[in-house]
Amino acid sequence: MKRHLSYWLIMLCFGFTLKSQAQDVKVETKVDKVSVPIGDQTTLRLVAHIPAKSDIQFPTLVDSIGKIKIVKFKADTTEDTSDPNTQVISHNYTITGFDAGTYTVPQYTFHTKTEAYTTDSLVIQFKPVAVDTTKAFYDIKQPLTVNYTFWDWLMDHWMWVLGGLIVVLLAVVATYYWVNRPKKEEVKPEPALPLHVIFINRLNELRAKNLWQQEQYKQYYIELTDILRDYIEIRYTVQAHEQTTDEILTSLHRKDMPQEARAKLKEILVLADLVKFAKEKPLPAENEQSMDKAINFVELGKPIPKPEVKNDKEELPK
Repeated sequence: MKRHLSYWLIMLCFGFTLKSQAQDVKVETKVDKVSVPIGDQTTLRLVAHIPAKSDIQFPTLVDSIGKIKIVKFKADTTEDTSDPNTQVISHNYTITGFDAGTYTVPQYTFHTKTEAYTTDSLVIQFKPVAVDTTKAFYDIKQPLTVNYTFWDWLMDHWMWVLGGLIVVLLAVVATYYWVNRPKKEEVKPEPALPLHVIFINRLNELRAKNLWQQEQYKQYYIELTDILRDYIEIRYTVQAHEQTTDEILTSLHRKDMPQEARAKLKEILVLADLVKFAKEKPLPAENEQSMDKAINFVELGKPIPKPEVKNDKEELPK
């Protein structure tokens, strides 16, 4: 029995709560001016007073209400100054009419999750514009003739005129500069050095470092053989940096190279391998001879110019 009584009390309280919330909702339709001259505008307001953080669905107004035209729409949400727990949502429609007469704004229905609320209808009057018939009618005045001088035109187009003058001035300055610009002296490019001269210069630069004189034998022979390998790759198209001494000599076997050059190259590479891998310390004379042999190897590899072929036939006298 007590359990059933508790159930009915809960349902009764829930019903009172729903009724209280329903009583808190208020909707209305109002207009700023009920009497408006035709062509003038006023504001139609659809207003809903609802509990804070609750939702309500407004009616939809599209383009017109009969002959009343809707010009603009705006929505506002504010708090009720008399009750902070109530929010006021207003849909404001700017309306106008171009036909004189009295028009009725119909009732509109708002919807919450549980109930529907309907506003009262209201009346708007669009009044015709009063015309004073006691005054005489006049013809439309003809257009007045205005004297438009060059000065007037200049005042209207001064920005274009100023821009044109600036463009002309810049063109004159650019032309003057172009005609009187200082002439640059033509720098003739230096002729490219022959291949053998380039590598002999590199060998002489290595000699000037005095590496072996400072007992840097390994570094001396590393740089010496690197220069020779660069020369062989360019002059004889052999991948010398990727090959051992024996492989280089084998690859050069089929190349057009003087036998003296092959012998000098072999002596340099074999001695260099002993220094780099067996920690050999050559005598000063051997170090100097290695440099001389390298220079001589490069000189022997320079191409021999072909002699010009002359026409032995003499021109016969006419």
